[in-house]
Amino acid sequence: MITLVCGTVMAQPKARRQQAQQKAQQKVQQQTQNQGMTIRARLMFPTATVMPENVVWRRDIYRELDLNKDANAGLYYPVEPIDKQLNLFTYVFKLALNGYIPVYEYRLDGNEVFTDSAKVQMKTVLDNYHIFYEEKDGKLRVDNSDIPSAEVKMYYLKESAYFDDANSTFHRKVQSICPVMMREDDFGGETSKYPLFWVKYSDLEPFLSRQTVMTSNLNNAATMSMEDFFTLNHYEGKIYKTNNMLGKTLAQYCPNDSALAKEQKKIEAELKAFEENIFGDKAKKDSLDSIAKLDPKQLKATKSKRSARSSKVKSSKIKSSSSASSGARITVRRQRH
Repeated sequence: MITLVCGTVMAQPKARRQQAQQKAQQKVQQQTQNQGMTIRARLMFPTATVMPENVVWRRDIYRELDLNKDANAGLYYPVEPIDKQLNLFTYVFKLALNGYIPVYEYRLDGNEVFTDSAKVQMKTVLDNYHIFYEEKDGKLRVDNSDIPSAEVKMYYLKESAYFDDANSTFHRKVQSICPVMMREDDFGGETSKYPLFWVKYSDLEPFLSRQTVMTSNLNNAATMSMEDFFTLNHYEGKIYKTNNMLGKTLAQYCPNDSALAKEQKKIEAELKAFEENIFGDKAKKDSLDSIAKLDPKQLKATKSKRSARSSKVKSSKIKSSSSASSGARITVRRQRH
């Protein structure tokens, strides 16, 4: 009896150790798999740039991308998929529906929060906005004709303009996007905006290189990838909000539309001025830059002064050359005699 009890007492710690070892091995395997996925993603998409956390200057801006504008119209076409060609919302919708990318709730204050508690299930999105779907074996299926891509005519986009002092470069990086559905009321009133969800751009970026967007109405062969479209900042959108200490949008502190438009132009000018004058005021490259800014009268005066100086220099050169030549003749003659 004593030996059996001792055997069971010794066996319990050994079994626990084996379980702990198995859990540790599983954890290591999971970490290596995750690392393999990140390495695979980087190999598939090597040009992704990440904004450093410790930048010396940054400004976060929220824009409204109206897809009716020519600059953004390529994100809207085609409304329904044609072969493998999809518009941006259909592509994002399918990626989220199949679980490739997570989506996050659009809060009442309009700010994005990328935490696990802020994640939204696609079934909830489908139910909230009355999008028809079928569920079979725990999987959701939505027909292409039921995807409301025709109603998504706007995007909220957050971008960060920042200066990377490590490389001494200025960048504009898209941080997140939010598709906005435009729906008319049942009574034929004005169209209402329904922001669906936020998508983290870093989650979406590796997939955007696979889809192209048209960039010209005159030349239909002029296309680029969706990733290049956002990386090169080919989109156009009015600023509706900036990160500020009061947390207010432009409409909240601008009394009317003219003040709002004036504030938007002011912010755009500030960004442009910072980008152009990162290294201080532009130094004059040479004396020609200063001459170009002179008045015509001052320009004539400088020309006359230069001509007078050049004539004096020429006359002095002629005198020196004549005296030198005469001295040379005297020495030569003396040598001959």
